[in-house]
Amino acid sequence: MITHQRCAEADVALQRLRALPERPRIVVVDNGSTDGTGQMVRTRHPDAVLLRPGANLGAVGRNLGVAVSGTPYVAFCDDDTWYEPGALSAAADLLDAHPTLAVVTARILVEPGGRLDAICEEMARSPLPRPPGLPGHPLLSFLAGVSVVRRSAFEQVGGFHERIWLGGEEELLASDLARAGWHLAYVPEIAAHHRASELRDLHLRRRHGIRNTLWFTWLRRPPFSALRRTGRFLARLPRDRVTALGIGEAVRGLPWVLSERRAVPRDVEAGYRLLDDMQLGTGTRDYSS
Repeated sequence: MITHQRCAEADVALQRLRALPERPRIVVVDNGSTDGTGQMVRTRHPDAVLLRPGANLGAVGRNLGVAVSGTPYVAFCDDDTWYEPGALSAAADLLDAHPTLAVVTARILVEPGGRLDAICEEMARSPLPRPPGLPGHPLLSFLAGVSVVRRSAFEQVGGFHERIWLGGEEELLASDLARAGWHLAYVPEIAAHHRASELRDLHLRRRHGIRNTLWFTWLRRPPFSALRRTGRFLARLPRDRVTALGIGEAVRGLPWVLSERRAVPRDVEAGYRLLDDMQLGTGTRDYSS
């Protein structure tokens, strides 16, 4: 679990995780909180491993958690998500049974109420060809807060990139997993819950989402596809200050992008082309705030 400045919510999430029948080893990465989160974990959840890097590392905090996990599979969890009883063992069974499967993403039940998250409906409509024998619906990205990953695959590709920080951080990692021959799947039989925290900066989240989407597009898509996707993506964005800031950050990162650019192979790009029309024509990617 990564957490930042959400002491009360992290406490509730940890209570739910500790109640799971699988009794998972819990690693909490406190990303520079100053609201007493670290002390809460030490006193109320002393069996959890607490890491305090001293700064908000964003998604890179998960890299630290994976490094100390000591298990072949790691379930990522945010401080506003939790897994259904039995979900972790079911995901581990799938990873055991399918050695090329790197990521299992769960069905998301939005709380309160338990309604199905719209992103799940999109994942279930994945137009990607399903590799023979693999479970669920094939993906080329995933949702980190409700996914179980194979540690060896995660570490092979270097984990989450520090430049991306947070906000769509999964896309670049997933691309590198696919390049390395790993598979990712949405498996709706495995369930997790998400009660979106009210303690979030929606404008900052949108700004980083815009920046990171552009960076990923320029880093991994071939020239024509990158140009086409950039144009279609920008056309969807609201014309406001947050959008301008996100685009500005992306443009300022161009020297780094060009030095790190590595277009995906043809088979992976073919998958992205299948996804583009669906993803850019759906309301699940709403860049308003």
